[in-house]
Order: sequence, then structure tokens, then C-alpha cells
Amino acid sequence: MSHAVRRVPQATLSPQPKPAAPAQHGSVAQPAVAPAAAPLEGAPPLSSLRLQPLNTNVSLREQAYTALKQAIMDADIYAHREEIRLDERQLSRALGVSRTPIREAMSLLEQEGFLRTMPRRGVFIVRKTKKQIIEMIEMWAALESMAARLATINASDEDIRSLRHMFDEFLNSAPAEHIDEYSDANIAFHQAIIRLSGSHLMGKTIENLFIHVRAIRRMTISQRDRAARSIVDHMQIIEALERRDTGEAERLVREHSLNLAMYVDKYCDFLD
Repeated sequence: MSHAVRRVPQATLSPQPKPAAPAQHGSVAQPAVAPAAAPLEGAPPLSSLRLQPLNTNVSLREQAYTALKQAIMDADIYAHREEIRLDERQLSRALGVSRTPIREAMSLLEQEGFLRTMPRRGVFIVRKTKKQIIEMIEMWAALESMAARLATINASDEDIRSLRHMFDEFLNSAPAEHIDEYSDANIAFHQAIIRLSGSHLMGKTIENLFIHVRAIRRMTISQRDRAARSIVDHMQIIEALERRDTGEAERLVREHSLNLAMYVDKYCDFLD
């Protein structure tokens, strides 16, 4: 749920109707309805509209929230065993705002499970255990496989064909030769499957999982020839989507993610 303050476009604003004056004895009360819309040249000036001043603090909080959340998503939170600590003063200087909106943004992120406060130690980016990561990937597998099922029903032919173009540059060379670019394409592919489902709720539900699952995908894609196997899986998934083979697309996507869960269980001891 976004906390942004939305600025209503001026063209959509209209003055509030004034309440009808009490009827005088012997006179007919005027109806309490807004008059018909006036032509554009007769529109009332902006000063006649009932507008509340925008809350600048909320706007700064939203900007801080968005910036911090993106930074958390981009952070390599599993590169080390220690959690990453956030410093309000450094964040304040980096974002060019006071510490108040920073503190408010961190409070929102803590409520959403991205940060945690440790008394007398500070605020840290949440780092999951191996067991938690495996459970998150299993949840992802369930949701993404359903997204693939829905994509065979809801996605256009053009949208499905666009999935192939994500991997054009890796067809004539090994993904391992461009591992950073392939890692980005890999993550974008899985996001696209969710988007092609047409389910906004599914996208919002999977958002909190995405930060951690993406970090693990990014770390493991370069290991044990996973990139080469990954692109084969992706091509098979795309072919099933193109055939509108609902059951096969769902099965392939689920197995692809569950293979990642098995890999994490077997090789990712750094998560313990």
C-alpha cells in the first residue's frame, strides 16, 4: 500500500456546492445541488476551491520511504553474515532531509518487515535464515506458478513474445560471460511472469518476498553453471506460454523455483 500524497489534477477539481440558505417565510428554498457545469471560460478561479494545504512532512516521508526501500532492494544483504546497519545521520545527509522523515520512513519499513530495531544497537536490514529463505522460495513457487497459469489465459501474444527478447543477447554466447546482465534479465523474467498474470493482488502479495528471493537468485546464478541451466528452463517456460499450455506452464515455473529451493538447502550454508 502506497503512502504517497496524491496531487489531484486541477482539471478534475470542482467547487463544493454551498448549502442552501434557510427558506424565508413566503419564499421558495433554492435546491441544495451544484449548478450545471459552466463553460471553460467561466470556470471559477482556483482560490474558490476548498483545498487543504499539502503536508510537506508526509511528502518527504514518502520520498525517504521510496528511496530507502529501493536501496534495500538493491543492497547485497547476503554477501556477509552480518546484517547491514542503517545510520540515521548518514541517511539524512545522503538524502538531504532532516532525520524526522528518515525515522518515519524506517518505521514504515519496519512494519512491513524490511527492517528491525535492536535496542541499544540500532536499526538493521532484515536478513533471513536458510530455512526462512527456502520457505519464501516455496511460497514464490506457488504464486509464480499460478501466475503462469493465469498468463496463458490473460496475456496477449505480443506480451508473451516479448519474454523471448529478454534473452536475445545471451543466445549466441554463454550467460556466464555476461553474468551481471543475465542476472538482471533473469530477475526481470520472473517479474514479467507475475505481471502477465494480470493479477494486481498477486503482485502486491509477492512484493515482500521479492527482495529476499531476488537477492538469493542474484547470488546463486553464477554458481555451478546455474545460468546455463536457467536459460534452458526459461525457453521451455516461454514455449509453454506460447502454446497456451496452462498445465505445462504452471508445472515448469513451479519446478524451476523449487530447484532453486533445493539448491539453497544443499549449498547455501552461509545463510545459517
